[in-house]
Amino acid sequence: MRQGLGTQLRHLIDLLDGAVAAAYEEAGIDYRPRYTPVMRALEGGQPHTITQIAEAAGITQPAATQTVALMMKEGLLDASPGERDARQKVIRLSAQGQALLPQLRVCWQATRAAADSLDADLPHALSDTLAAAIAALQTKPFGARIRSARAAITRNKETS
Repeated sequence: MRQGLGTQLRHLIDLLDGAVAAAYEEAGIDYRPRYTPVMRALEGGQPHTITQIAEAAGITQPAATQTVALMMKEGLLDASPGERDARQKVIRLSAQGQALLPQLRVCWQATRAAADSLDADLPHALSDTLAAAIAALQTKPFGARIRSARAAITRNKETS
């Protein structure tokens, strides 16, 4: 039996994230792969709001909020009140986060090279396929596709 799309994607993520987490451990870095989009968004030194981090990292705002909270607990980030709105947090890399960047950049380069190697081993580059899938889902979300399929199935049953 062929596995469902969600099952395949979760398995792929497990394979990729597990290897990346192991690479950080092998490099002696106590760091989670899920932190990388936030670190990348902040590595230039400019402080960002959670909304700006989410946009720059290409993740949802709830994911950014949750990841930032974890990273603050680990001392990688600092937060201060916004200049225009004190209720808004402005996030920046802490001294500990800044100090970790050189090691992380080496890991990120190795991960990019490994991803390029994986793309080269496939009939179609995984990165291109994922980008195309994301674009297609932005045009017509998966929920809309499910509703259309359900309607078609219902129509077919009624005409049978």
